[in-house]
Amino acid sequence: MSDTTNPSYNREISYRNEPDKRTPNRLINEKSPYLLQHAYNPVDWFPWGPEAFNKAETEDKPIFLSIGYSTCHWCHVMEKESFEDQEVAEVMNRVFVSIKVDREERPDIDHIYMTVCQMITGGGGWPLNIVMTSDKKPFFAGTYFPKYSQHGRIGLSDLAERIEQLWRHKRSEIYESTDKILSALRNSSRDSHGQELDSGVLEKAFDQFSEKFDSQHGGFGSAPKFPTPHNLLFLLRYWKRSGNGMALEMATKTLDKMRLGGIFDHVGFGFHRYSTDSQWLTPHFEKMLYDQAMLALTYTEAYQATRKKDYRETVEEIFEYVLRDLTSPEGGFYSAEDADSEGEEGKFYVWTSDQIHEALPDKEANFVETVFNVFRLGNFKDEAAQTLTGANILHLKQPLDILSEQFDLTPEEAGRIWASARARLFELREKRIRPHKDDKILTDWNGLMIAALARASRVLPNPDYVNAAKRSADFILNNLRDSKGRLLRRYRLGESALPAHIDDYSFFIWGLLELYEATFETDYLKAAIELNSDFVKRFWDQSSGGFFFTAVDGEELLTRQKEVYDGATPSGNSVAAMNLLKLSRLTGAPELESMVSATSLAFAGVVDNFPSAYTQFLLFTDFLLGPAFEIVVAVGDRKKDAEPILDKLDTVYLPNKVVIVKNDDDRSLQLVSLAPYLKDYGVKNNKPTIYVCANFTCEEPTNDPQRMIDLLNTNKL
Repeated sequence: MSDTTNPSYNREISYRNEPDKRTPNRLINEKSPYLLQHAYNPVDWFPWGPEAFNKAETEDKPIFLSIGYSTCHWCHVMEKESFEDQEVAEVMNRVFVSIKVDREERPDIDHIYMTVCQMITGGGGWPLNIVMTSDKKPFFAGTYFPKYSQHGRIGLSDLAERIEQLWRHKRSEIYESTDKILSALRNSSRDSHGQELDSGVLEKAFDQFSEKFDSQHGGFGSAPKFPTPHNLLFLLRYWKRSGNGMALEMATKTLDKMRLGGIFDHVGFGFHRYSTDSQWLTPHFEKMLYDQAMLALTYTEAYQATRKKDYRETVEEIFEYVLRDLTSPEGGFYSAEDADSEGEEGKFYVWTSDQIHEALPDKEANFVETVFNVFRLGNFKDEAAQTLTGANILHLKQPLDILSEQFDLTPEEAGRIWASARARLFELREKRIRPHKDDKILTDWNGLMIAALARASRVLPNPDYVNAAKRSADFILNNLRDSKGRLLRRYRLGESALPAHIDDYSFFIWGLLELYEATFETDYLKAAIELNSDFVKRFWDQSSGGFFFTAVDGEELLTRQKEVYDGATPSGNSVAAMNLLKLSRLTGAPELESMVSATSLAFAGVVDNFPSAYTQFLLFTDFLLGPAFEIVVAVGDRKKDAEPILDKLDTVYLPNKVVIVKNDDDRSLQLVSLAPYLKDYGVKNNKPTIYVCANFTCEEPTNDPQRMIDLLNTNKL
C-alpha cells in the first residue's frame, strides 16, 4: 500500500491536517504523487494497464485517458471542478473506463497522445485528455475541460454524454476516425533524411531567432515566454563560432531580463516555469528540476563567455535552491514544486506592502518596496478577473548596483541591505504553507542536474557542486538499475520502477561525461561507456540511424516514435548524438563515429527545414563541424599536478572539446583499456604534458599551459 502519511500523497493534506475518510480508488496503490492526488476522486480511476483495457473491452466502453503531472496548475483546477465532483464522476463512470497517467513517469505514453492532440486540435498542453478505444486508438483529444460548457468550450459532463451517443449510434464513424488518426500518427514518426548539414543551417537558425527577438525585454516572440535554455546555448555557441555580436546580445539580454524579472524567485532563488507576460514579470509559479539544471548550464556558459559576475551569482543561487529544497537525503534530486499552495497559485511567493513593512525596519522596507516594485494595490493580478489583488511579485527593472544610486548607496551597501532584508523575508516565508513537492527522483532530470553541477564545479569552481553531482550519480548507479544493469526511470519511497526511455539514458550519460571531466575519475567514464552500449543495443534504429524513444523490448504502443524536436527539455536524440560524438573522441572508437554520421543524416531533413526548433541538435552539429578539440593532460603519479592546467583551461569559453587526464596510477590501466590510443601519451621532460588535437591532427606536445591556450584560441592546427 502507499504511504498515505506522506504529505505528497495529496496536495491538500498539508493544510487539512486530518486523515482522509473518503473511500480510495485504485490509484491509492500507486507511487506517483500525481496519481495519488486523484486517489480519493469519486471517478473510478485505473492506472494504465491490462485491467483497464480488459474492462473497457468487456463492458464495451470507450476509455477516457487523462494525463498530467503533480505540479500542473490546470490539472489541479480540472480535478477540483470535475474529478472531485460526484455528479461529473457518475457520468464518467457510466460512459467511460477512466485511466490516469503521470506524464513524468510515462513520457512514452504522453508523447504519443500529445502528438495526437496537436494533430487533431492544433495545440496541446496539460491536462491532456484523450478518448480512445480499448485497443488504445484515439478518436477525440483536448486539454482542460470545465465542469459546465462555457465560452465555447464544452463541459466535461456534456462531452461524456456526447461521446456516449456517438459510441452507441455512430461507431463506424469513430472507427473510421481512429484509422485516419493512426495513419497520420505513424506518418509523423517517419524519418526525414537529408544531406549532410553545414554551417548554413546554423546561420539559418540565427536568422530565425533574429526575426523573433524582443529587443526590449529579451526572449523571443510575445507572451507567454519560456526560458528554453538550449536556444540561448545555441546563440552563445553561434557567437563563439561567427563572432556575431548580435547572437551574444540576444542571449545575454534574455538572461539579464529573466534574472531581473518575477520568473526568478528573488527571496528563495531558483526559476519558475515560464512567464505569462512578455516582460518576465508574472510567472507560472511551479519550479521544475530540469529548468534549474538547463538554466544553470546556460548561465555557467554565459559567465565563462563574458565573465559577468551576475551570471556567476545566478548559478550559485540556482544551486542554493536546488541543494536546499530539491535534494533527497539519499542524494538524488526531487522533480518539482507546485505553483499552488492552499489552493491558490503563487500564494507562497507573493507579498503585500503591509507584509513587507511588518517584516522589515523602515529603511529596509522602503528600499525593498522601491527597488523590487512593491505597490499598495499590488502588481499581481487575479487570474480570472485580471484585477490587482494587493499582492506583489518581487522583481527588478534594472540591476541592483544601478538602482543603488537612487538611495545614494554604493552597490556594496545596497547589496548588504538587500541580503539582510532577503534573509528576513525568507525566514518568514518558510513559515507559510509550502507548495506541494513532487518527491519522485527521475533518472533523466537527475542527469541534467548532474551535468549542470559538474560543469559549474569546473568553471566557478566549487567542490560542493561536484560532490552533489557525485552523490546523485552514485545514487542512480546504485538504485536505478535492474539486475541486468539497465536503467530504470523512477525512484520513490524506496521503490525503483518503470523502464527507462531515451531521455533517461541520454541525459544520464551526459551527466556522467560531465562528471568525468570534472573529476577525471575513470569509473564515471566507464559507466558512461557501459550504459551507452546498452542504450545502443536497445534503442538504436539499425535501418535508418538515430534512437527510438522506447526500447526494443518495451511495451507495444500505437507507434514507436523517434523524435528530435526540442521541448521544455532538449531532445533525447540530440543529446544522444552529442554523447556519441564525445565518446568517440574520448575513446577513439570508430564505430561510434559511424553512428554519429548516421544520426546526423537521419534528422538532417527536418532540422534543415526549420533549424531554430532543433537547437540541441545544432549544438551537436556545431561540435561536429568543428573546430573541436581533444585535449589530453599526461601527468605522473599525482593527478593533482594537472589542476593548474585544468584551471587555466576552464577560464576559456571553449564548449566544443573533450578532456582526458592520464596519470600513472593503478587507474591508468583501466583508462587505457577504455581508450587504447592513450598508451602512447606520456609525460615529457618530467613535467605535466599537454596534447592538443583537432580535425584529426595533433600538435607537438607541450609543457606550457599558455601554449595550450594559444593553440585553442587560434582554432587552427
